[in-house]
Amino acid sequence: MSDLPKRVTIDEEGPREGFQSEKKAIPVAAKVRLIEALADTGLKRIACVSYVNPKRVPTMADAEDVASQIRRKPGIQYSALWLNQQGLERALRGPLHVDGGVRITASDTFSRKNIGKSVADALVEQRMSLKTFSDRGMPVEWGVVLGAFGCNFEGELSTDLILSRVQSILDEAELAGFTLKGIKLTDAMGWATPRSVERLIGAIRSKWPDLEIALHLHDTRGTGISSAYAGLRMGVTKFDASVAGLGGCPFAATDGAAGNICTEDFAFMCEEMGVETGLDIDRLIDVAKLAEEIVGRSLPGHLMRGGTLKAAKQRAAERAAA
Repeated sequence: MSDLPKRVTIDEEGPREGFQSEKKAIPVAAKVRLIEALADTGLKRIACVSYVNPKRVPTMADAEDVASQIRRKPGIQYSALWLNQQGLERALRGPLHVDGGVRITASDTFSRKNIGKSVADALVEQRMSLKTFSDRGMPVEWGVVLGAFGCNFEGELSTDLILSRVQSILDEAELAGFTLKGIKLTDAMGWATPRSVERLIGAIRSKWPDLEIALHLHDTRGTGISSAYAGLRMGVTKFDASVAGLGGCPFAATDGAAGNICTEDFAFMCEEMGVETGLDIDRLIDVAKLAEEIVGRSLPGHLMRGGTLKAAKQRAAERAAA
């Protein structure tokens, strides 16, 4: 374990992963309003839409409309997610940033549930995507392991299995002429704990010491922030988060599945420990309240209700002086 990093990067997932899990339709204008509000908080990357099958994810049927209506600010990367070649081609026709990458699912069952293909079949399709990136001169720098910490369908996943998935990602990238700089470990089903984060990151670092690691953690069982803290202690500097804790995976087989770790809660924790985020916490709190207004229900973020310690200290001082 190392000391905490001096600075971390937090990428926002709320508009993309958050809205895809809502049961009711969210108006395009409301989605755009949230994205544009997030752009005023210091975030440098905002995941806006998913180009996925609208029959399976109806709340993303308006992806093209949302993407076209965002008033984009310079210096911010507004990104789109794709899961297969068809989605990639839709994304490339749009105005948003498209990452080149290699994705693989840890468990075969979750792969079939989430993207409708086995791990082996999905890898074959990844080769088509990698050729597209190569033909277009697009960089491919990151690989992603989906469901890296455990599976609601298959149970606990061995470290050896995850290492084999990472090896497959690196092999596919190399065959296509790319050298990856990092691996993102995701946990849509909420299995990560501080211990499993330390174990898996340690195993990856032992085998590939030069690979950067990013974390995409969900708070399904209340261990999201503590697992992120374990990642910080391991030197991870790149995290995904979701404003107000918005969202969840619709294919995770968990009732009331939580979204990613809450952006403002995680940023607050980092700043209180001396880890810079570059984010305006007060503005994030305002956007979290906006997210609740848009979805019309309570969201799991804490800071928007408890407030910052700075505000609490100021109130305490005013009371003491009265």
